[in-house]
Amino acid sequence: MFYYGILDGSGDVWGVRIPDLPGCHGGGATAEAAMADAMTAAAEWIGDGQAPQPRPMAEVVALVEAGEVVVMIPVQRDAGRVVRANITVDAGLLSDIDHAAKMRGLTRSAFLASAAREKIAAMAGGGQAGL
Repeated sequence: MFYYGILDGSGDVWGVRIPDLPGCHGGGATAEAAMADAMTAAAEWIGDGQAPQPRPMAEVVALVEAGEVVVMIPVQRDAGRVVRANITVDAGLLSDIDHAAKMRGLTRSAFLASAAREKIAAMAGGGQAGL
């Protein structure tokens, strides 16, 4: 799940506000740091509760002021329970995954979950929705 945030700042002072989560903000010395902080703030804002439905990007764009841009803020939440999933991947890739997991002392599932979290978090670094 993701929300649209509004990024503003310059130099070493950056901030992101998430209109769909009133009072939810992130900040940092770089745009990327502010977006990462906003990801954490959004997950904490939602907590164990029901996440509000994100509004369409066009509605968030209407809130943007001069010098601001719309960014995607992915929200990662642990449900507190593990579920079994069946995936299909190339045999060579699966071998590489298993090798990488073993080298890190992880199970295949833990390795894939970690890789997915990192990939989702990386979206915040380049998730500008350009205006």
